[in-house]
Amino acid sequence: MEVTQLEPYILKGSIKVIDRFFSVPLDYAKPDGQLIRIFVRNLIPLGEAKGSTAESDLPYLLYLQGGPGFGVDLSLSVDLGNGTLWLDPPGTGLSTPITADIFQATNMDDKGIAQYFKHFRADNIVRDCETIRHFLLDGKKDPEARKWSILGQSFGGFCATTYLSFHSDGLKEVFITGGIPPMVNCPDTVYEALVLKVEQRNKVYYEKYPQDIRNVRNFQPVYLCQVVNQLQVRRILDFLECNNVVLPNGGNLSVSRWLEFGMQFGSHGGIDRVHQLVFRAITDLDTFGKLSYGLLSSVQGTQSFDTNPIYAVLHEPIYCQGRKASWSANRIIQKNDKFIWGKVKQMSDDVPIYFTGEMIFPDMFEDYHHLRPLRGAAELLANDEDWPMLYDIETLKKNKVKVNAATYYDDMYVDFGLVQQAASVIGNVEQFITNQSFHDGIRKNMDNILETLFQLSKRERD
Repeated sequence: MEVTQLEPYILKGSIKVIDRFFSVPLDYAKPDGQLIRIFVRNLIPLGEAKGSTAESDLPYLLYLQGGPGFGVDLSLSVDLGNGTLWLDPPGTGLSTPITADIFQATNMDDKGIAQYFKHFRADNIVRDCETIRHFLLDGKKDPEARKWSILGQSFGGFCATTYLSFHSDGLKEVFITGGIPPMVNCPDTVYEALVLKVEQRNKVYYEKYPQDIRNVRNFQPVYLCQVVNQLQVRRILDFLECNNVVLPNGGNLSVSRWLEFGMQFGSHGGIDRVHQLVFRAITDLDTFGKLSYGLLSSVQGTQSFDTNPIYAVLHEPIYCQGRKASWSANRIIQKNDKFIWGKVKQMSDDVPIYFTGEMIFPDMFEDYHHLRPLRGAAELLANDEDWPMLYDIETLKKNKVKVNAATYYDDMYVDFGLVQQAASVIGNVEQFITNQSFHDGIRKNMDNILETLFQLSKRERD
């Protein structure tokens, strides 16, 4: 295996940084075929390491990023103790990133693009990790020293569970934050639970910002502003429905794309961020009779599908094991009129339209400029049943590797009930369950959550 190691440097006077690129097979069934590069940053706390020998003796903690389809924010990567490894998952960040233009440059057809994407699920991510672990640790004499610990956030926890299923002999300990995966074969059960949670978050949103249900369309005295109203969000959607609004990069700001802001409801501050976008849009319509370039630029920057296509293309297939996804979210949400603009706009003015959550819809491959070239491949993958198993239930039941998990009761992305079903299957799991954090708790409360998990790891049972 070819490994490129860049010149090490010292960060903040106390952390040594080693950046490496590992060349690994795209398809492990064809090890002599196409290669991709995986980027890994190693942070070594100099206070715990004295000399090269001491550095090499520090145990590794590998961080597995959420997603799918997102690289690590290297500007925020921090030392978590010992020798922390920050890995950009394949197809993201610095790891042979996938963007629509690379397929256009190679003249790959829809079938070829779809086949390429199939190599970027949890199973292949784990194979990449194992390849890297063997390179870094196979020289150790002590078999226990050849193992490492992993920390999986969100989809990284899904990967950690796949790791436990098929390569647990390489693991010393597992930490999961908001990412014990639902044990399903297709995503329908996931979205049926998700829709209920997104409903709850919409109610919180409209209770916190009732002015986003109602807005004065024409000038009225201030004392009447709570009585003579029109629906704010409805007004925005009316405008979008009647106008062809094009974003700076050529994407469409459609009704459904605006409602996709509800994806933010599951993170800290997300409800407030959506309100600010609604408030700014209404201000634009009052001032200019249209949406300003500044707002359109903010909309485009808020939604990440153009720059992270794996997130859109593989979001439903990450749940598939021998079953097809068949645009699961799109099918499930049609059962709930509160999310369907065509139906809500026929109802009385005091009925709010609900924003959608972490869901992928077929029309996104028209609305997002850089998803358009992937439309055909996405359709093929949505109807593909040839997905290998991601979890071995019998192996997980017998698991001996310690698993320490932070589980969020109000998680809008990974349903609490489905997590508890999965946790009951996996052996040797202990959970820190809280309703004080949302799905992005590790970003907002990293110190508290990790300290609790590390204490959970070390505690002795009474």
